[in-house]
Amino acid sequence: MVFKRLMQSMGVGGPSVETVLANPNCRPGGVLEGRVHVAGGDHATDIEYVALGLVTRVEVESADSEYETTQEFARQQVTGPFRLEAGQRYDIPFRFAVPWETPLTDLYGHRLHGMTMGLRTELEVARAVDKGDLDAVSVHPLPAQERLLEALLRLGFRFARADVERGHIYGVRQSLPFYQEIEFYPAPQYAGAINQLEVTFVTDPHQVQVVLEMDKRGGLFTEGRDAFGRFTVDHATADRTDWAAQLDGWLRQSLQRRGLFS
Repeated sequence: MVFKRLMQSMGVGGPSVETVLANPNCRPGGVLEGRVHVAGGDHATDIEYVALGLVTRVEVESADSEYETTQEFARQQVTGPFRLEAGQRYDIPFRFAVPWETPLTDLYGHRLHGMTMGLRTELEVARAVDKGDLDAVSVHPLPAQERLLEALLRLGFRFARADVERGHIYGVRQSLPFYQEIEFYPAPQYAGAINQLEVTFVTDPHQVQVVLEMDKRGGLFTEGRDAFGRFTVDHATADRTDWAAQLDGWLRQSLQRRGLFS
């Protein structure tokens, strides 16, 4: 009996948890739906809670180091306490709200290189937390975001990679503690002036704040410096603008002002 109690305290023969998503694809501001299946082990267990958390990989820069970490940025508790009998099955339906600022992971059916995203299931039993189930999630762009990315591709920019960096962008309203940078190789007409273009979306229910960052080429007597541009796109009116022409005009003017484009 003492051995059995010891094994139970170590989680041996305890409950198991599995989350099944109805559809792993979503958009910022949307929902993920599914069910959490909790199965009892070989003894009765008091469950404290079952919770879901949306997690992604984040790059962190400090004064003397740089590292990657997995960060939870949205959380939802789907049950309170309940008792799970031995062998009992407990199914919990859920609707998980996806934050508007959630980074994108997929574009035109392809995973953006460098991006990971998952919905993690957490079950607590007697103050011991089991983070045993992680389901991959694909986040696709909203129509406004897609039009801007499509415009860059039409101009000749080529996707390089994407990452998520911890921190806040100066002058931008931001609710999450990180932001995504989608990096592009320059289109041929800009290749002599910039090394790459980085795009960041900070989205809310009404609009998308777009931040463009150019990593400029440095010359013999000039240092390559980043140039920023920022503008706002309303979800309702995004399809009324020729974004390829708009972006081309802004890039040319910005580079001309700095003497990098004729």
